[in-house]
Amino acid sequence: MATGRRTSSKRAKAGWRAAGGDAESRLVEAALSLADRRGWRHTTLSEIAHEAGLSLADLYAHLRSRGAILSACLRHFDRIALAGPPADKDDKPKDRLFDLLMRRFEALKPHRKAVRVMVWDSVGDPAAVLALKRLLTSMGWMLEAAGIPTAGLPGMAKRRILALAYLSVLVVFLRDESADLAKTMAALDRRLSLIEPLLGL
Repeated sequence: MATGRRTSSKRAKAGWRAAGGDAESRLVEAALSLADRRGWRHTTLSEIAHEAGLSLADLYAHLRSRGAILSACLRHFDRIALAGPPADKDDKPKDRLFDLLMRRFEALKPHRKAVRVMVWDSVGDPAAVLALKRLLTSMGWMLEAAGIPTAGLPGMAKRRILALAYLSVLVVFLRDESADLAKTMAALDRRLSLIEPLLGL
């Protein structure tokens, strides 16, 4: 079994804290905190800046829209997933990809309620389009970290395929209250097995 399946919530939380010193990370933490407490649709940019201990001008200098904040959330979890221990070169690409994505879900786990609210409140919101584009970039980084090429049109297709698989597992994750994310792991393993040939593995 790949090492990522045993990734603990404690390590994911430690990665979150380690990444939290810069202004963008503070804004991400503020956005997640407010989404958790009062919902995402009614949270204003001014409230996010205040929660982060920054001025509205500071927020504007880093993230100029709600869509940009959603994209920053994706980047933040990208960094946590990519900052984990290096993959074993003897692992299969599918196992390396599994480890990376499970590391991402472990990092999301303490913020499940906020993520759930952000997802549902973003339905029909034009600002979410920017975040969807960023998701494709995120999936490209996960593929590259797993040693799977993403260049050219084939790479674009792989990013889109993995993004669809990831979103389908995200739905399972948002309802998975188990301590070890067993349902999420099972769903991710099934999805990756299904798309493995499409990723050229």
